[in-house]
Amino acid sequence: MAVSYPDATPLISDDVVHHVPGRNRETPTGRPLNNELVANIAHIRSTVLDDLWQSDGEPPQAGRAWWEVWLRPTSNGLELLHRYAQDVGLAVSPRVLRFPDRHVVWVEGQWTQLTALPFTAVPIAEIRRPEFVDTIEDLSQDEQAEYVDDLAERLQPADDLAPTVCHLDTGVARTHVLLTESLSPQDLHTVIGNSGFDRHGHGTSMAGLALLGDVDRHLAGSHTVPLAHRLESVRIRPERGEPLVQPVAYGDVTAQAVSLPEAVNVGRRRVFCMPVTATGDTPNQPGQPTLWSATIDALAVGTSVTRSGTELSLLGPPDPDARRLFIVSAGNVDQYAADHLGTSDLSAAQDPAQAWNVLTVGALTELDTVPTDPTYAGWGTVAPTGELSPRSRTSVVFGRSWPIKPDIVMEGGNVLHDGGSMFETCHPALALRTTGHANDKAVTAANATSAATAQAARLAAVTTAAYPEYWPETVRALLVHAAEWTPAMRQQLTAARTAGRREQQTMLRRYGWGVPTEDRVLYSTSQAVTLVIQDEFVPFVGEEFRCPAFRLHNLPWPREALQDLGAAPVTLRVTLSYFVEPTASRRGWRRRYAYPSHQLRFDLQGPLESEDEFVQRVNRDRRDEEESGRPTGSQVSWLVGPNQRNLGSLHQDIWDTTGVELARSGQLAVYPVGGWWKNNGTPSRIDQPVRYALVVSLRTTETDVDLYTPIATLLNVPTSIPIE
Repeated sequence: MAVSYPDATPLISDDVVHHVPGRNRETPTGRPLNNELVANIAHIRSTVLDDLWQSDGEPPQAGRAWWEVWLRPTSNGLELLHRYAQDVGLAVSPRVLRFPDRHVVWVEGQWTQLTALPFTAVPIAEIRRPEFVDTIEDLSQDEQAEYVDDLAERLQPADDLAPTVCHLDTGVARTHVLLTESLSPQDLHTVIGNSGFDRHGHGTSMAGLALLGDVDRHLAGSHTVPLAHRLESVRIRPERGEPLVQPVAYGDVTAQAVSLPEAVNVGRRRVFCMPVTATGDTPNQPGQPTLWSATIDALAVGTSVTRSGTELSLLGPPDPDARRLFIVSAGNVDQYAADHLGTSDLSAAQDPAQAWNVLTVGALTELDTVPTDPTYAGWGTVAPTGELSPRSRTSVVFGRSWPIKPDIVMEGGNVLHDGGSMFETCHPALALRTTGHANDKAVTAANATSAATAQAARLAAVTTAAYPEYWPETVRALLVHAAEWTPAMRQQLTAARTAGRREQQTMLRRYGWGVPTEDRVLYSTSQAVTLVIQDEFVPFVGEEFRCPAFRLHNLPWPREALQDLGAAPVTLRVTLSYFVEPTASRRGWRRRYAYPSHQLRFDLQGPLESEDEFVQRVNRDRRDEEESGRPTGSQVSWLVGPNQRNLGSLHQDIWDTTGVELARSGQLAVYPVGGWWKNNGTPSRIDQPVRYALVVSLRTTETDVDLYTPIATLLNVPTSIPIE
């Protein structure tokens, strides 16, 4: 006699569930064979499925519903799930969330359609009520903490002598487990109140990005994370209840903030990260200097400053050993529209993003996945992948004589919209993951130009650690030199070039030079070689501030290799970066040639020019620009051209040419044009040296050509020898 135990709960190992019979065979009379056994099997199946249910309450038994299926990561687990879903009529969301030990998939169907799932080869681990987990932020705090603790154990902090990213923001919650080993208590400062601890959250989230980049890539991995730099912080933004800083004093606060970490760690190499902007002290014309931006320009070039009312006072000439690199955000738009490019173009980069000597960072986005939450059904992203982030400001409305900003763009997230008037500006699925301040293991979302700026500061610090001999001017040059436009940006630029030069400059003032990557900043390859030159000279000599000479660089081109390329395409990119000393006179801030102490230009020997002809042309161009304010044409078909690139204190251009032409263009000149040092005849600046960084790269698409080795040989640079 068969005995049934309907109230018993069978306990079945995961190892044997696949061996439970899966068919109900019938007798010739239509009565199920082993009827009691079949009933028990059905009970077992239901029990196993119930055992996989990990959410509170009972799973809904009636009607179709969404289910969150968690799989053990295997090579074919997703394929097996899709095959099962097709067999039983389940719908599967295309979105998959991958964690180190689990893959999360969403399926739609009836609960009864899942009963056979545990008895298949699908590597199912659990089933939950769908919370539409798009990011780690959608997990419980305990689950988030597990991932954060795991990452904290895998971090390898840099030593105390490593370069730092110094944050000028709301402070940092240094007790966060991902930050505490990289931010010493003595490196936490404030110019407001008594504590540098972050109670707002912005500074902590930016510190996480500046140290680790997007934390998602580390949370989802299992690898060791060695760090090459550390953190410092100075709180410059008041908390609720503290007195507000007036716009006229922003420069004073910045100067004081810069001095604090420098006094504690003299000689430490650091990058200053300023993901803060303001609308106060608005210039008469967008792009004009302000007290804040001029103060930062002075601090960058190594000039000590003080303020008297609304006037700036320079305390002595620039000190080359006190040069500083500031990474500044372009600022965020105030409102959103479906035509986000139009909105960004009409939103001027905010103070102090217009500063000449800083690296200004805008935001793009590669994030375009709509959240899985049905609340957002029918919604879409404002920006397509590779486009300017809807959060980013530009310098399109700057006066034509002011610097092109931003210089580069980094990931800043996307915005959701419902096709009408509703916008979701910071959904975690369309933002970056970073450290939060809610507790010591919190993760949070970060976006906009602040997040982009923090990532750029990290890249600058990594570069400083890799090349400790490089100046701040050089690090800035490398980041811009390594930037490239995305396909979406290139499409806009191509259309602009067809329309004319003014439209092309609009694109530059929107995107800057594009997106840099760590690999492009740090490494050369056989087909892409980068040369870095750091040089110094005296541009103006004697009481008459004469310009007796300029710098002529012989470029170590592999002439034979280039000539062998014939008409094959070769791309030359040149970047010139230097810091200017701003004039103390506020009146001079309105005029391009009256604001900087000096300016530098570069030009390349034309393919048909001799060395003497090239030198004569450079001297003529220098005189013409100082007398008429406008340079003459170049012998090279530059992408941007001298009229548009000679703005600010960072100039870059690209020449798409052939190997044969480039082989005959072997000299590059760097020459000065006047500024207030010369125009004012300032005695304290007589025979004052200036320095610059020049970055030159060659690139070819021909894979069988080695440009690196002959250049390295000419420069006596060691080359690696492959050992078989």
